[in-house]
Amino acid sequence: MAKKKPAGKNTKQAQSSSYERQKEHYDIIVIGAGPAGEAAAMNAKKKGYTVAMICDLDTVGGSCTHLGTIPSKALRHTVKEVMAFNTNPMFRDFGDVRKLSFQQILKHADRVIFEQVRMRTDFYDRNHVPVIKGRAAFIDANTIKVVAKRKKISADYFILATGSRPYHPPDVDFDHPLIFDSDTILDLDHSPRKVTVIGAGVIGCEYASIFGGLGYKVEMINPNNSLLDFLDTEISDALTYHLRNLGVRSRHNERYEKIEYHDDHIVTYLQSGKKIKSDIVLWANGRTGNTQGMGLEAIGLKPNGRGQLTVNKQYQTNVQNIYAAGDVVGWPALAGAAYDQGRAASNAIVAPEQCYPVEEVATGIYTIPEISTLGRTEAELTAEKIPYEVGKAFFKNTARAQITGEQVGMLKLIFHFETLEILGIHCFGDQASEIVHIGQAIMRQKGEANSMKYFLTTTFNYPTMAEAYRTAALDGLNRVF
Repeated sequence: MAKKKPAGKNTKQAQSSSYERQKEHYDIIVIGAGPAGEAAAMNAKKKGYTVAMICDLDTVGGSCTHLGTIPSKALRHTVKEVMAFNTNPMFRDFGDVRKLSFQQILKHADRVIFEQVRMRTDFYDRNHVPVIKGRAAFIDANTIKVVAKRKKISADYFILATGSRPYHPPDVDFDHPLIFDSDTILDLDHSPRKVTVIGAGVIGCEYASIFGGLGYKVEMINPNNSLLDFLDTEISDALTYHLRNLGVRSRHNERYEKIEYHDDHIVTYLQSGKKIKSDIVLWANGRTGNTQGMGLEAIGLKPNGRGQLTVNKQYQTNVQNIYAAGDVVGWPALAGAAYDQGRAASNAIVAPEQCYPVEEVATGIYTIPEISTLGRTEAELTAEKIPYEVGKAFFKNTARAQITGEQVGMLKLIFHFETLEILGIHCFGDQASEIVHIGQAIMRQKGEANSMKYFLTTTFNYPTMAEAYRTAALDGLNRVF
């Protein structure tokens, strides 16, 4: 029997030839199947372009669906429902306070994730957009290889929508079973009594409220003077107060020094000399763009120190045929904005006259209670010496909130003292992320159409949370006239 030839030049040529036979070409290849990638792919396909999607997860939806936005908001909703049940006097006859374990509330999140994946998979099927599973790496500016698939794919244009992941500092052992980040927390298999959250940004505050709502004691390490200091001071103070009621202690102006690992607990050392013992630690201190291992150096793309790509107003990178959108480009790193960024990046290629960059975004923060804000704060306007006045509506005074029992919170409108132009909308309480968009629609109008008077000349359904705008407008305008 003839000896088997060692792998050599001819064998490599054959492998290369096999690679080439599998090569496909598209007008546009989108890398990343989260909100930005999905919007980019569907938009280009509906405009008649050939499109392929590269997805490195088993199913579409990206981190938004599987690890971030969807599961965390589903967890929050379940916790909020249990809290409402336990505090509603109508249900006292049902017996003791109901408590759920973390594993029980995860079941609701799993159901929502399943529904989201089913729906989004159907989008790709109905629009005939092939979803190619695997990690993409650039060979040149028009060609990628799908790692482990022995497949080369080429395109005229690429849209990078690879998202972001939790930042991992090198001195934290994320392999330890009691250390979690916002992705791996979904693998938590027990109910801790005490949780330390390192980082007090949006993700940290959201999970702190979830854990607090489940009855866990929470220590939140915040390096700043206040929680979410980009918020209006009044809103930030309200968040601190209500988190405290949930059993969350916010340690302001504190930074972690090191972590001591034990089999059944974790000790977090702070730079101030304090020590905190807890059952688990959730690291929620920053995110980084998913740009590693993509061969970007081969095409002259260099991410910044946070793994993010720089783009212009058309979401074009410094490589002419490569665009990027979503978390991988940084601000605002919100799922809703990522959809619009993905569509804008796609339009920059297929319909430039329809490319509208994302410039104004309402921030939705899904703590308990939730927060949403748009525009400038009192502190910013004071610093700019702009004359303004404020109108407020407290939810406890609205009929709808009294009916639903969701009486915590307020709507705060900041407007120009002379022109009555709306300058800022700040909402804290139930449905805040829905309510803010009513004011956003008016803020986007030009000239006299953007005026507090709109809320006095418009009839709102009664009872609704939306009528808080009329109450806030009356309160503010009575201070001016």
